[in-house]
Amino acid sequence: MITPNFKKFNIEAYKPGKSKVKRFKNIIKLSANESALGMSPKAKRLISNKKLVLDKYPDGKSQNLRKAISNAYKCNKDKIICGAGSDEVIQMICQLFLNPKDEVVIPEYSFLMYRIYSKIIGAKVIFAKERNFKISVKDILKKITKKTKIVFIANPNNPTGTYLTKKEVLELRKKLNKKILLVIDDAYAEYMKNKDYSSGLDLFKNKENVFILRTFSKMFGLASLRVGWGYGSKKIVDGLNVIKPPFNVNGMAQLAAAESLKDKKFIKKSIKHNLFYARNIKKFLEEYNIYSNSVSANFLLLNFEKCKYSAKYLYEKLKNKGIILRSTEDGYHIKNKLRLTIGSKKENLKFMSVVKQVLKK
Repeated sequence: MITPNFKKFNIEAYKPGKSKVKRFKNIIKLSANESALGMSPKAKRLISNKKLVLDKYPDGKSQNLRKAISNAYKCNKDKIICGAGSDEVIQMICQLFLNPKDEVVIPEYSFLMYRIYSKIIGAKVIFAKERNFKISVKDILKKITKKTKIVFIANPNNPTGTYLTKKEVLELRKKLNKKILLVIDDAYAEYMKNKDYSSGLDLFKNKENVFILRTFSKMFGLASLRVGWGYGSKKIVDGLNVIKPPFNVNGMAQLAAAESLKDKKFIKKSIKHNLFYARNIKKFLEEYNIYSNSVSANFLLLNFEKCKYSAKYLYEKLKNKGIILRSTEDGYHIKNKLRLTIGSKKENLKFMSVVKQVLKK
């Protein structure tokens, strides 16, 4: 038996945050930045409806969902494209814009799929240095060459939790060559209540050379249904629709996402919960000399440089108690740090209780 030859990629595969620990049936998973409160009760009721038609193909254009997004975010439905998670939209953007040998600039610590999809196409990924784990506009601009086609940024950034202010984002777009596409990943924008922050969508709704990414996996708790969207010029969206798989967003995902947008009460509750526990956990950990970024998204990057215990030590101790955090050494190669997702009230209290036991003063 001979296996036909296939392409070999010099790529480090994406490693998600761990979700299982042997010996534990019920674990506390604080490793994947998922919603602390799950999905909207309205969406839950909708998808438990036994009359849903699942034996027919879904709407390939996600028309009702795009209309719901357009209403919720006051944007043009003809400039929206939906994907099986924002991951798929990132993949399509790379397919549409990149050729082998083109260059893509991304911050050194940023969502791993930007580099992975760019490299699959054969583009060269250039990393811009960060300053204290914050994206540096200056360092991105330094890395721009005649071969640069796309600049990817997540704002707030994953896994660092830091963010660029409105002023800094506007400066980046102003100083970039107009022919370079700036892709801004707004995955955590719904959580942001910082006064100096503006989402990419709010800033660049009418820009031809900025493309925005959004997801229903975080705030809206639909991670398992895989639904995200992108927003950009009609020309770009028309181009993406040519290469988009025909029925890429499943019918249940489309319905649940549209329903989630209507549940303003749940959204408000989720934001309030996140701010309260993020601030409390941050303050609590500082008692043990574990410091983190200012509260922004639904996670904190924990820095152990001033702590007498290492990140690895706490990670293993928590894992042995059935609590999983995200090791930033996998994929990101950030040493002595952990990424902590803000969980439910019960999960957060359990986390703090176990940390108290493990890191006795």
